Amino acid sequence: MTLDAAVNNETFAQFRTRSVQRTESVLGTLLPAAHILPARLHDAMRYSTLGGGKRIRPLLVYATGGCLGVPREHLDRPAAALEMIHAYSLVHDDLPAMDNDDLRRGQPTCHRAYDEATAILVGDALQTQAFLALAEPGWGVAAEWQVQMLATLAQASGSRGMVGGQAIDLAAVGHELALPALEQMHLHKTGMLIRCAIQLALCAAGIGEKESTGVALLRYADRVGLAFQVQDDILDEIGDLQQTGKARQGADRSRNKPSFVTLLGLVEAQSYARRLLDEALEALQPWQTEADHLRALARLIVERNK
Repeated sequence: MTLDAAVNNETFAQFRTRSVQRTESVLGTLLPAAHILPARLHDAMRYSTLGGGKRIRPLLVYATGGCLGVPREHLDRPAAALEMIHAYSLVHDDLPAMDNDDLRRGQPTCHRAYDEATAILVGDALQTQAFLALAEPGWGVAAEWQVQMLATLAQASGSRGMVGGQAIDLAAVGHELALPALEQMHLHKTGMLIRCAIQLALCAAGIGEKESTGVALLRYADRVGLAFQVQDDILDEIGDLQQTGKARQGADRSRNKPSFVTLLGLVEAQSYARRLLDEALEALQPWQTEADHLRALARLIVERNK
């Protein structure tokens, strides 16, 4: 059996293990070594990025790229760059001025393990490192698609994407949002980076977003992005703390933050997550077995316990 045939026939568990290990290796290579000056900053960057996390966004990059026949080496930098942006967002999200969290993935948050100023700089540095990873030449993607990747990642992570969603989230504390407003907030805060995973894979394949392939996959991405946040809200309310790696249950409720659980109730939020899953799977109807890892990822997002 050839390598390509072996990859195509691998189970989702095998794909997930391989892709997470690959992401970890690529991140370890692209991040500055801990001994390089300024050593404390670089050590904190690696602490905040390596050795943990679900790696959902890189998994989506690899699964989408695999569905479209993109070589894995053309997906490594997009997957790692997206994960750096995600890691930066978590470091800043945990800060005292934001959510003031003590634990992330069962370990002290960056500002607790180091200090608040270092955590701010870690987020700044991870963000710029992500764009450097995409901008460097010679990793197999045509220059025009590299430029498109840079623009896509910038928009997904900026004021019209993730950061904008964070701003809306902060402004919503103490207010009750209707379902459409809550969806819009999380399509930005959480959903934009998940959508970006599919967009980056489309770029690596040389496929435009307005082509039928792009439209269907982005429909999948938007449903998965909302489902991810709904499940996050469910786990915030009832998740096992050892599984979630968080310090307490009901953190959103205690901060008076709007969530799908506080708006819909637990049972209806769980039902909504299942409906979003069904819609995501429906978007993949044009594909057969080549999209099976995307289908399994959608199920994992809704059925996960951490």
